[in-house]
Formats: sequence, structure tokens, C-alpha cells
Amino acid sequence: MKITTTLAIAVGLTALAACNKSPQENAADNIEAAGANQADNLTDNASNVADNLTDTANNAADAIKDQAENKADAVRDADNTAAANNSQ
Repeated sequence: MKITTTLAIAVGLTALAACNKSPQENAADNIEAAGANQADNLTDNASNVADNLTDTANNAADAIKDQAENKADAVRDADNTAAANNSQ
């Protein structure tokens, strides 16, 4: 979404600015706009990768916590069962 908006704005500004500029200046502006779009794409992709890594790490951490809780509950249940059997 952000990339499309940036590209549309760049194209629109280039078209408006083209009225009073030489072909070389228009070409230079297009090169700058393309470079800016590539830079934006790169940073957006890096941000997405970082977000995905963070989500993956959080999911793995949650799974480890859940496993530990389940094992602790099993130990407690075993202790309670043994205590109940010994009291009979």
C-alpha cells in the first residue's frame, strides 16, 4: 500500500514537473524517484522480516512456557495422586 502510494505520487509529481523541464532533467528526476522507491521497498522489506522474526520468537517463547506449565502441572498432579493414595 505504502509503495503504491509513493509510486503514484512520484509519477504525478514527475508529470506535473515535466511541463517546464528539459528531457535530461525529467530523466534525472525519474532516476531519483526510482531510487527512492527502491530504497523504500528495501526498508519496508527489512521491517517485514524483523516483524516476522519477532513474531516467530514470541510464538516459540510462548510454546516453551506452555510446555513448562504442562510439565509442572503433571508433577503436581502426580504428587497429589500419590498423597491421596497414601492417605487411604
